[in-house]
Amino acid sequence: MQIKVFDPNAPKKSTNLSINSDLLRQARELHINISQTLELRLAELLREEKSRSWKEENRQAIEDYNRRIEAHGTFSDGLRRF
Repeated sequence: MQIKVFDPNAPKKSTNLSINSDLLRQARELHINISQTLELRLAELLREEKSRSWKEENRQAIEDYNRRIEAHGTFSDGLRRF
């Protein structure tokens, strides 16, 4: 399941940025769409950071849940046949 971290239909906004000239040259030679590549990587970084943040915010609840399962098992422990 992919979590949407941004609105892909939001309008584009021009921006200025600095990039290593050799990287830019090579990307252009290989016909790499720099804007698209940056958007994809930024979305990936946002997903990673939001996931890390969620895990940290919910760390205590996750630890409590894991301790409860370790101590008492799950409701289906007696029903499973594997």
